Amino acid sequence: MKELFIDYNPFFVRAALVEEGVLTEFGVEHVATRGHVGNIYKGKVENVLGGMKAAFVNIGLERNGFLYIGEDGDDKRKNVSSEMKKISAGDVVMCQVVKEQFNMKGARLTTDVTLPGYYMVLLPDSSFCGVSRKIEDDERRRYLEELVRSVCPDDAGFIVRSAAVAAGDDEITEEAGRLYSLWKRIKGDFEKASPTSLVFREAQLLERVIRDNYGANVDRVVVNDAALAASLTSRIPGAEVELYEGKRNIFKHFGISEQVDKLTDRRVEIAGGAYLVIDRTEALTVIDVNTGRFVGSKNLEDTVYKTNLAAAVEVAKQLRLRNISGIVIIDFIDMQTEEHKRAVLEVLREELKKDKLKTSVVSMTELGLVELTRKRTRLPADSFMLEPCKECSGGYVASAVHLALKLRDEMVEFSLANDGFRAITARVNPDICDKIFEVNLMSREASGVWHGKRVYILPDPSKARDEWEISGSNEKVLTLPSDARLLF
Repeated sequence: MKELFIDYNPFFVRAALVEEGVLTEFGVEHVATRGHVGNIYKGKVENVLGGMKAAFVNIGLERNGFLYIGEDGDDKRKNVSSEMKKISAGDVVMCQVVKEQFNMKGARLTTDVTLPGYYMVLLPDSSFCGVSRKIEDDERRRYLEELVRSVCPDDAGFIVRSAAVAAGDDEITEEAGRLYSLWKRIKGDFEKASPTSLVFREAQLLERVIRDNYGANVDRVVVNDAALAASLTSRIPGAEVELYEGKRNIFKHFGISEQVDKLTDRRVEIAGGAYLVIDRTEALTVIDVNTGRFVGSKNLEDTVYKTNLAAAVEVAKQLRLRNISGIVIIDFIDMQTEEHKRAVLEVLREELKKDKLKTSVVSMTELGLVELTRKRTRLPADSFMLEPCKECSGGYVASAVHLALKLRDEMVEFSLANDGFRAITARVNPDICDKIFEVNLMSREASGVWHGKRVYILPDPSKARDEWEISGSNEKVLTLPSDARLLF
C-alpha cells in the first residue's frame, strides 16, 4: 500500500511517502527558508567571463547567479546561444533558477524558462512538442503528441508528462491554456519589474508534491488540515483522502517520526546486521559499506557479496530519502569475482531507476569503489535537519529546528499522558528555546492538547542541545526564574 502523509503548518510543511509502512520519499520546507529553484527573476548581468563561457547575474540573492552562455548541442529548443554570447555587463535578462545556491556557490541559472504543470511542461519561445519516455504505449504517445500539437500556440512548445497517460482531453487542454496564460502574465510582469527582482515564485513544497508526481499511484493520502484535505480530494485521482484530527502530531501518530529522525544519522542499519556510514563533504558524499554483525552462512566471499547486494538497495533508497546529490562515492566491500561485481552494479542501477532525478553510475574499480552522480536541484533534506557543529570544524549536528520538532512531539505526549496537570514546563538548551519561539512550532489552536493549560519554556545552559526535561504541575501559575518564557 502506498500512502502519502502531509504535516501542514503555516510555518512549514513536511511530506512523507510510505510504502508498506516504510518511508521511501521525504520532503520538508520552511516558509522562512523556501528554496529558489523554479523562480524567475529579472536579472542584471554584473560581469562576463569569456574563458568560462559564463555570466554572473545579480538576481537579488546573497550571491550572484551563474549563467552558462556556451553552446548546448543537446538542446531541442530554440537555439539562443548566439544571442547569449552577445550579453555584456549591465544587460538585463529573464532567467530561471535550475540549481539551488550551495555553500559558497551561487544559484545556477538558465534563460530557457520552463513552466511545469501536472500533465505537461510549457517551453516558451520553442516549437518543440514531445512526450515523456515513461509513457511506453506507442499508440497513447502518438495520440498525446497530436493532441498537444493541436492546442499548442505558435510561440511555445510542450513536453507531456507521464501523469497525462490517464488524463482526459479536457484536462490536458485546460492545463495547456492555463500554463500559456501564466507565461503571458510573467512576460508582462517582467517588463514592469525593476532589475534584480523576483518576477515569478515557484510553487511551495505542498503544490510540488502533487504536481511533480510525488503522489503518483497513491492509495491513501492523510493530511492534518481540513481545507487542504478538501482541495486534495479532486487533485489526486484514485486516492482516498483522509483528514487526521488527532491531538498527536500526524507523523508521530502514524510512526513516521522515528523513521524521519534516522535521516540525521551517519550510520544506517541494513537487514542482518550490516550497515552504511554516510559522510558529507563540501565536494562529495562518501558512503562506506560494512558487514557489521552479518557473518553469512557459507564463506567470506558469499558474505561480502550478500552484504553488497543489500547495500546497493539501501544506498539507492538513502539517496532519494535524503536527496543526496552531486558526486557520490560508494565504498563497497572488496569482492573477488567479476560476476559478483557485475551483479551488485546491476542491482544498484535497477534501484536507481526508481529515482525521479537523473543519476549516472560509473563502473566499479578494483578496490570496490563506485562513483555516481545525481542531479542536484533542491537542497538535501538534511539542510533542514542538520547544521554545522559549532564545537568542531566540518562536522554536522541535528539542527535546532529539527530538535524543536522532537521536543514539541514529546511535550504533546507528556501532556496527553498527564492530562490533570494545569501547567507544563520544559527545561531546554537556549538555542532550542529560541528556535521554538522564532518559528512558532507549537500552536494552541493546532489541537486541544493544551486546552486549559499553561506552557513554560525555561532556557537551561546546562542542557545539551538534544537534551531536555519536561515536568508538570497542578498549579497554573508558577514561580520560575526571570528568563522563563510563557508559550501560552
